[in-house]
Amino acid sequence: MIGLDFGFGSLEAEFWRLVFVMTRIGAALVAAPLFGAVTVPPQVRVMVAGAVAVMVCAWTQVQAPAQLLSAPGILMVMGEVLVGLTLGFVLQLSFAAPVIAAEIIGGGMGMNMAVAVDPVAGTQSPALGQYFMVVLTVVFLALGAHLQWFALVVRSYEVLPPGQTWLGPARFALVAGFASQMLLTAVAIALPVTLVLLVVQLVTGVLGRSAPALNLFSLGMPAGVLGGIAALMISAPVLNDMVARLSAEALAQVAEVFDP
Repeated sequence: MIGLDFGFGSLEAEFWRLVFVMTRIGAALVAAPLFGAVTVPPQVRVMVAGAVAVMVCAWTQVQAPAQLLSAPGILMVMGEVLVGLTLGFVLQLSFAAPVIAAEIIGGGMGMNMAVAVDPVAGTQSPALGQYFMVVLTVVFLALGAHLQWFALVVRSYEVLPPGQTWLGPARFALVAGFASQMLLTAVAIALPVTLVLLVVQLVTGVLGRSAPALNLFSLGMPAGVLGGIAALMISAPVLNDMVARLSAEALAQVAEVFDP
């Protein structure tokens, strides 16, 4: 199987087949927004990849290359990594929309100074971004979208079997096109709150013009924060609907990339 024989026969062949199948699944988990978070221990990702790989080995006829450490074998492994990273990256694009929306809203509210550590990326992000990400994560898991994503990972072995994993220019262009959809979704999420903040800024501007004695800096910041919080509370049902639609669109985009 790898050019070495440890004397275990068919058991050894099945082991290397399992390891080979885990390559695509493990790469997908690393790139995915939920399972690839820095707070998820690597041991958990290995166990999940192994559990899914056992089912793939039982349900499909995927075979590892005869010489895993040869040049063709290494190319096949690299192809598996490419497909797995694509599976996770497309989902990652959809999960970036709420963070961008939080940047837009936070800029209008003056809340971009309030930052927190993002457990997904391991970097700092606005506090509103954490709120949106929590809502998206809860809705994504409640809808069972993670199970559908795993089903797409398993289905990818039928569409792109090992050795035929080159996505091609058309699929790469399709993945790049999802970035524009992500930006449109971010604007749609931020639009209700941004309109309210625009009205608040216009009102404070009129007050400052009519009463020059008022301090706009001491009036505009609290008004923007209070107006933004009120708008977030009022638009909460709309946010849930948009996040649910975003979860469905994320899965649809992953399925579109791997359509035969």
